[in-house]
Amino acid sequence: MKTIEREKPKLLEKKYVVPFVLVTALFALWGFANDITNPMVAAFQTVMELSAAKASMIQFAFYGGYATMAIPAALFIRRYSYKSGILLGLGLYAIGAFLFIPAAAYEQFSYFCVSLYVLTFGLAFLETTANPYILSLGDKATSTQRLNLAQAFNPVGSLSGMAVASLIILPNLLSDQRDAAGQLIFSGLDAAEKSAIRVHDLAVIRDPYVAIGLVVLVMFVVIALVKMPHTDGKGEKINAVETLRRLWHNREYCSGVVAQMFYVAAQIMVWTFIIQYADNLGINKATAQTYNICAMGLALTFRFVGTYLMRYFAPSRMLIAFGVGAIICTLGTIFLQNIAGLYCLVGISAFMSIMFPSIYGIALERVDRRDTSLGAAFLVMAIVGGALMPPMQGAIIDLKSIGSMAAVNVSFALPLICFVVVTLYGIYTTRLSRLR
Repeated sequence: MKTIEREKPKLLEKKYVVPFVLVTALFALWGFANDITNPMVAAFQTVMELSAAKASMIQFAFYGGYATMAIPAALFIRRYSYKSGILLGLGLYAIGAFLFIPAAAYEQFSYFCVSLYVLTFGLAFLETTANPYILSLGDKATSTQRLNLAQAFNPVGSLSGMAVASLIILPNLLSDQRDAAGQLIFSGLDAAEKSAIRVHDLAVIRDPYVAIGLVVLVMFVVIALVKMPHTDGKGEKINAVETLRRLWHNREYCSGVVAQMFYVAAQIMVWTFIIQYADNLGINKATAQTYNICAMGLALTFRFVGTYLMRYFAPSRMLIAFGVGAIICTLGTIFLQNIAGLYCLVGISAFMSIMFPSIYGIALERVDRRDTSLGAAFLVMAIVGGALMPPMQGAIIDLKSIGSMAAVNVSFALPLICFVVVTLYGIYTTRLSRLR
């Protein structure tokens, strides 16, 4: 007798192609915002003459916006629809970007932080909406692979943001000019000269944000005009308390929120302080940013590789393998106090590539469809890890040295701890799947 083989579920059905493409474009938009902002910590540190810890408040404001708005975003989506959430997110994104105009005019660091805080209100709406929407566009069996594919375009936006930072912003910052010995000239100038340079440099920082704000407005109009399929169960009466109870008793989900918080913290620290790491080796900001671009290139390449490998290996097993790779590279970053350490730091990005979407997909895999929007919100709130840990790392870097080691090297013990947590999540969920 012939054995009838069950047809493998499609990754993406034809009817969902257009909404998939449009929503996937949003991944690139928030990738741009994330990775044009990371180098700004180093830029503001110099032009506003701040400590590394205070300059990293840029990241506190940026990722704090996610924590503030994720739950309101989920409640908004439950009441209205995924499309409404996307449109509101794009509107807030544009407003935050345009607030850079008065921030630069008043030359206040706190105003820039507020601008980024508002901008990430929009990103919280977009991530709370786009991730579960991509998961819902097809068979649940292929949902994590589908999300990895969509997330693969996030580094495209990230690379664009890094390229703008590297080619347009950082090389044109007059405050980063150095003398023959590699020392900053800006710190030795008088108040009038510093003021003139500050006006110039803040305008250089402002303009790309205003430009992306215009792009976001165009995207708003396109999505407003396109019909998007309803996959969110809009109209169902759902008790929030019951939803929270179900989520609380879902072990994969709750541990996934914790793992996501530690992963995002690691990602932001690795991509934010690569410039300070390179600076400790005598490399200027613009050149150091090229290493950041290489890191993002690795993340993009390995995201596609990882998505392909998920056809053959479970996402939780992939998470273990990539987690171990990240741990090894981070150890090299800490203990190799030379260019080899910088190469290890760049190499971490290859192993971070699949972590965010894999944790996200695994955590939501056994979440009831009725609970997806609120479940997604807590996973987006977990991005607050990117707000909490960078200031801690910045404070360590400000120590300059710890014993015989450079403080910047020692500071990467924080990402190391984070990658251990992520790897343990992969091990835990692999064991849970075996018990079923």
